[in-house]
Amino acid sequence: MKVLIDIPDDEATFGMKVLNSLSFVKKVKPMSMATVDLWEDLKEATNEVRLHKEGKLKLKTAQDLLNEL
Repeated sequence: MKVLIDIPDDEATFGMKVLNSLSFVKKVKPMSMATVDLWEDLKEATNEVRLHKEGKLKLKTAQDLLNEL
C-alpha cells in the first residue's frame, strides 16, 4: 500500500527519520514540488470526471477546446 503524508517543511527531516526507522516501511521518498503540483492537478481532474459522470458538472467537448485555440 502507498500512503501520501503531508509534513511541514520544518519537520520534514525528522519525519523522514521516523519513517525510515520503521521496519515495515519499504521506501521513503520526498516528492518534488513539480510532482506535488502534478498530483494535485490529477486529483482535481479525476474529481471533475467523477462529478461529470454523476451529472453534477458539464465538461467542455473536444471541439469546444479546439475552437478556443
